[in-house]
Amino acid sequence: MSDAVRETVRDKVVAILAEQAALEPSAVSMQSSLGDLGIDSLGLVETIFAIEEAFDVQVPFNANEPDKSDFDISTVASIVHAVESLVAAGA
Repeated sequence: MSDAVRETVRDKVVAILAEQAALEPSAVSMQSSLGDLGIDSLGLVETIFAIEEAFDVQVPFNANEPDKSDFDISTVASIVHAVESLVAAGA
């Protein structure tokens, strides 16, 4: 995956998370957790739907269960990495 594609994925994921958290994208740190951003379980579901739509990917149904899923939602950086992996697998 090229650096430009990685940057685009990161920017889109950050924009989606910022929208869910009612924040400016510049306020979203790569080290932030969803809780840090104020995103609750309903917000997580909406975030996952938005990611699936934006990237035309399928997020594993058990993404909110870290011991059962490769889709890590612990930080913004881990979400970006997980989406990059899904995009690369679908390419």
